[in-house]
Amino acid sequence: MLDRPDVAAAPFRPAARIADIGVSEILQIGARAAAMRREGHDVIVLGAGEPDFDTPDTVKDAALRAMQRGETRYTALDGSPAMKEAVQEKFRRDNGLDFSAGEVSVASGAKQVIFNAFMATLDPGDEVIVPTPYWTSYADIIRIAGGVPVLVACDAANGFRLTAAQLERAITPATRWLMLNSPSNPTGAAYSEADYRPLLDVLVKHPHVWLLADDIYEHIVYDGFRFVTPVALEPALRERTLTVNGVSKAYAMTGWRIGYGAGPAALIRAMAVVQSQSTSNPSSISQAAAIEALTGPQDYLDERRDSFRVRRDLVVDGLNGIDGIDCPRPQGAFYTFASCAGMLGRATPRGRKIETDGDFCAYLLDAAKVAVVPGSAFGASPFFRISYATSQEELREALARIAVACAALAA
Repeated sequence: MLDRPDVAAAPFRPAARIADIGVSEILQIGARAAAMRREGHDVIVLGAGEPDFDTPDTVKDAALRAMQRGETRYTALDGSPAMKEAVQEKFRRDNGLDFSAGEVSVASGAKQVIFNAFMATLDPGDEVIVPTPYWTSYADIIRIAGGVPVLVACDAANGFRLTAAQLERAITPATRWLMLNSPSNPTGAAYSEADYRPLLDVLVKHPHVWLLADDIYEHIVYDGFRFVTPVALEPALRERTLTVNGVSKAYAMTGWRIGYGAGPAALIRAMAVVQSQSTSNPSSISQAAAIEALTGPQDYLDERRDSFRVRRDLVVDGLNGIDGIDCPRPQGAFYTFASCAGMLGRATPRGRKIETDGDFCAYLLDAAKVAVVPGSAFGASPFFRISYATSQEELREALARIAVACAALAA
């Protein structure tokens, strides 16, 4: 290759669609914590939304058998027939819903299902209503697809749930979708039938608005809460609802990357077009594992839910015992979303004032060696999120460190 020092390379120019979008703050915090660990610091990371349980042996065995049978080739574009049958069975068993194979899409994670849906439906200027606090990827996926996220702040006093009045005010002629996540990441808030009903009544009045229901934490609910998915409550919305789920959370299969959605056949076909030009089919081996997860024994789900509940109570009680922190008790998922408003204005031992939830979380990482995520990453301040999907021993140690660090702040 000729050496041409006189020819300067043009600077890299990112596409406009991602120019203002960065890597998730959750991943950035995790990377910083990992770097501190490599430097020898004993850092406790409470940021990742990943269960600490192992994938069930029955599921791993199903993947092994699939490989031994030679099921290592391409499958149908958006899910093998057997995988779609498993999804259909899940919806009948758990939600009382019947979908045809043509109404089911399987992808490499629930995130890809959402991405496919928005890429297939959003034109520039189309609006998507997103209640906040919200999972960090929602707004960025909407922007990449050319849409406009309409963020609606939900009050902690109402359990961080969207109200019918807020929804009505947010709908415009440009509204294309409403996103609802129950139980929620990051708050753990969940919508009961009574909570959903007023929202669904509003949607019925606005036939141009579609609903995306993210049910990924369906099986992780507490204290007798009864999970329900919106389209099971309001059949009139069936032809404009996409119900999204996956095996990552309840079945501890984050690395297998299988998500699925069910909705109108026309939408599913459009999503398949998007997927055909990106990843094509999800992993054949992961699909075999997911089939076993969805159709095999389900008894361990109760055991794991009980374990998460114990951890939830440990964290909630521990945080509420710290002056300046207020933590509601979540109804589902495996996160707490606590207010740190009482910490703002206080000064660190080095004299630095805590002015934002980001400052507070940075202080905890530096002083307590505990990594948590500021509420600003989820569109709500001043809060911070803890993932309690780790051992009780580690949670107790983290809480003790947080308590000591908070006590060291000067009012």
